Order: sequence, then C-alpha cells, then structure tokens
Amino acid sequence: MTDAEWVAVRPLLPVPRWLQGRGGQPEAYCHRALLDAIRYLVDNGTKWRAMPVDFPPWDRVYAFFRRWRDHGLVREFHDRLRRQVREQAGRDPEPSAGVIDSQSVKADAVVGSDGLGFDGGKLINGRKRHVVVDTLGLLLAVMVTAADVGDRAAAQVLLAEVAAAHHLLALVRADGGYTGKLVEYSLAVLAVVLAIVKRSDAMRGFVVLPKRWIVERFFAHLMQSRRLVRDFERSTSSAEAMIYWSMTTLMTRRLARSRSSRA
Repeated sequence: MTDAEWVAVRPLLPVPRWLQGRGGQPEAYCHRALLDAIRYLVDNGTKWRAMPVDFPPWDRVYAFFRRWRDHGLVREFHDRLRRQVREQAGRDPEPSAGVIDSQSVKADAVVGSDGLGFDGGKLINGRKRHVVVDTLGLLLAVMVTAADVGDRAAAQVLLAEVAAAHHLLALVRADGGYTGKLVEYSLAVLAVVLAIVKRSDAMRGFVVLPKRWIVERFFAHLMQSRRLVRDFERSTSSAEAMIYWSMTTLMTRRLARSRSSRA
C-alpha cells in the first residue's frame, strides 16, 4: 500500500472497540501492516502459512482477517470505500441501478464435498459467485454457493439483501437466466425492476450487450487476484470476504490516483 493509498483509506477504517472505550486490547500490529499482508495474500494467492516474514506472523494476520469477516467489518470498510469512489465519480453515494450475474469457479481440494456442486451449463465442479454490481462495476453484494445452486434461487435471496441495504435501487439488469417468476417477485415484493437483457436472434458472433459488460468486467477484475482464480476457502463466508478484500484494493488504488491527479 502506497502512502497515497493509506492517506485515502485511513479515515474509513472501522474504529476498534478499545478506542471507543468499549473494552478489548490494542492491536499488537498496526492496521497498515495487517492490511498490506491480506492484500498480498489475495493478490498473490499464497497460503496463510507462506506469508513472507516482512509481514506480521501469519496467525496474527489470519486472526485479523477472521475477526473482520465474522463481525462484518470488511464489508463495512468496503462499503465506505465504494461510497467514496462513487462520490469522486460525481455519482450519488447510493446506487439506483445495478447488474446481477454469477460466475462458476473450480474449487480446491480443501473445500469439503458438502460445499461443492456441479454446474451443468459451464461443466464446472466447484462453487458459484452470485454478485450484484452498480453501473460503475463496484460490488453491492456477493453470495457464494455450491455451483449447482440455480441463478434464480440465489438471486431471490441476494436481491432482497441488496434492496434492503440500498433503498434507492430501482433497476437491476440481468441475462436470460433470470427470467420467470423472479421478475414478478422483484417488482411486487422488492419494488425493483428486473430488466432482462437478451441477445437477439439476428446477432452473430461476439456482441457487447448494453450494461451486461459491466458485470463481466467485474469478474475480470476478480481474476486478476490469484487467490480468486479458483475457490481455495473452506467456508463460503471466507470466500465472500476474499472478494470484498479484492475490491477494497481496486477502490483504494482508484481513490489514490484521483487524489494524485487533483494535486
């Protein structure tokens, strides 16, 4: 993490309990060193025990990762960064439109058989990442399931979560895999229009569909993090946390570049 990135993210970090007079002990290592270690692991795909000695001990870094995962702090940090990036782009902090899609990835041997599934469409045995992104390609929510979970079934849960967290959200675009009763459910229960963007029969070859490319670019960003090229996590909560950490790195760099260009 560069100094410019640290200046951008430091005010957005969740405040530790001990600084609020709510008990607990100060961290043995500074947050910048711990953040650097997690960013290194996500970006380079190393094992926890293979953490370079330049960083704090791996078990302290994992304890920090686990605490932020279990208490929702990584998502809180991520959402604060997303609002900052949207504001710097001249957008409202809360999105009014989004795009939903899923990505099936192979799972590592550490993933138990009870957490695996076979995606017959993609011919992948592993897990599936269901995501909703805004029109800038920034993550609004993610849910990791076995690969055999249907897109519509997962979307019903994920859209309800997104609609509850983002009250301005009124439109979500999706591909043909989300047709059916989900469209009526979204409008009647969630007050969200689910717009299906399909290829026409006249299209030949590769065609960029309106707004659908945004979520595909998001998946391309994830693939640049080696820890995410397949699912290496024992639990789905850890798999979701890794995706949030990957996006925090992307947004931190954007904020730092924006500050540097204004200077």
